[in-house]
Amino acid sequence: MKGLLRKETGIFVLLVVVCAATAMKSHEFLGIQNLQNTARLIGMYGIFSIGVGLVIITGGIDLTLGSVFALLGVLLAMFLNPKENDFPWPLGWLDNRFWPWPIAVIAVIAIGALLGTFHGFLITRVKLQPFIVTLCGLLFYRGMARYIAGDETKGFHDAKGFESLQNFATGSLWGFPITFVILIVLSVIMWVVLHRSVYGRYLYAIGRNEEAARFSGINTKRVIASAYILCGLFAGLSAVLIAFYTNAVAPSSHGNFYELYGIAAAVLGGCSLRGGEGSVVGILLGTILLQVLQNLVNLLGIPSSLNYAVMGAVIMVGVLADQLLANRSAAKRAT
Repeated sequence: MKGLLRKETGIFVLLVVVCAATAMKSHEFLGIQNLQNTARLIGMYGIFSIGVGLVIITGGIDLTLGSVFALLGVLLAMFLNPKENDFPWPLGWLDNRFWPWPIAVIAVIAIGALLGTFHGFLITRVKLQPFIVTLCGLLFYRGMARYIAGDETKGFHDAKGFESLQNFATGSLWGFPITFVILIVLSVIMWVVLHRSVYGRYLYAIGRNEEAARFSGINTKRVIASAYILCGLFAGLSAVLIAFYTNAVAPSSHGNFYELYGIAAAVLGGCSLRGGEGSVVGILLGTILLQVLQNLVNLLGIPSSLNYAVMGAVIMVGVLADQLLANRSAAKRAT
């Protein structure tokens, strides 16, 4: 716990330093419009990053998120535009069907949870490695998105019939973007679940030593599978918000590398890729820091092609810091 607090404190100090440096370099950083847009992005990325963090705490990984966003975004757009959808075989029975927007949203989120259930089944019952399962999913879901959409961009046009949904997904509450508000509410709930419940203790125990957790009476298969289900559920919610933020879903590129943003935010926030460590507060701080860094790149006119370089460097720094702390802890125990 002390090590986790040190990580959170360190990332908070780094965040303050980066924000101060960015504010000094660009006066636009503290502008209302820029802060609102940054908060909107933090909300969207933070929601699915929490799901990724839960999986990483168990010692797993999820590489499918970007492709899941493409697949679910395509389905959402086609559900809400029945006159323009053209589902291929064997989904032709869905053509020209009217989906009220609440049902369409619930269906998309449920599909996300179902995909998470499928991942959990393959990992816990079939005994496949999480990396292999989700790597295959990354390729499969992207291919399915392109196939279902006919490799065409799907959009929401004038949002006729679901204006209230679009206004909600892209709107604000008391000056804060809806996505940010949802993130805060979800974070409070998940903080209680992860840090103040038996289920949370089970997640940490499995991440530290799955075999010992199983011998202590924990149903490790069920707990691990539930982490992937929650990750899929949060991905479904994020898919809806991201689709309306972009207002168009290009199946070949929508959500590209988003899974890496989630992993980077979790690792930077203190989640160990070995499992057994991490916190909701840390994941939030990691998400905020990543978005501030992205904002810094944009405001200073740095080529956007360096975005992924920044993200890769952040992941590397997080992993190195985690390894150094682990080595130091092992040295202290040895003495």
